[in-house]
Amino acid sequence: MVRLCHYSLVFDYFRELIYLTISLIVADVDGTLTDSSIILGEHDEFKAFSARDGGIIKPLHFLGIDFVFLTARDSVAVSRRARELNASAVQGIDDKLSALRRLLEERSVNPDNCAYIGDDLNDFAAMGLCGFKACPADAVAEIREVCDYVSPCSGGHGAVRDICEHILRICGKYGEFLEFYGVSLT
Repeated sequence: MVRLCHYSLVFDYFRELIYLTISLIVADVDGTLTDSSIILGEHDEFKAFSARDGGIIKPLHFLGIDFVFLTARDSVAVSRRARELNASAVQGIDDKLSALRRLLEERSVNPDNCAYIGDDLNDFAAMGLCGFKACPADAVAEIREVCDYVSPCSGGHGAVRDICEHILRICGKYGEFLEFYGVSLT
């Protein structure tokens, strides 16, 4: 019994070493950055994004962490939101795993240094490639089971904010995030 605990502590230690070097966060859009609602107009679709999620995505770039929206759908709203937040958007892809592999190669990022936030089965394979996996509280069971962290928040309602704060705390960059907004805890 004691040996099992010892190995568990060693495993947790090495997992945290991986988290200390997260340089890229990739997130699904529908169900993760939004509540999965898709409102279709005559010529476009409309999405509601959480302002709180945006409040953490924008400064990530200044903290040395890039953020990418990865979605099967193609939407002007997603392009606009990504631009507003200093993020990138990869859209209209059927195979998220292949798209993620290309993205990692183009950016010279080791998969262990990538965090993936997703909520549904089409995220499963891509998540398996990444060193850190997280999801909103309302993700499907199969995704929740493989995640390193499950946010208590639902998709589109602060889950991405909560997950990014969790990553920044583990990486030791949460204080820098607060400083970005002029917040000092001392």
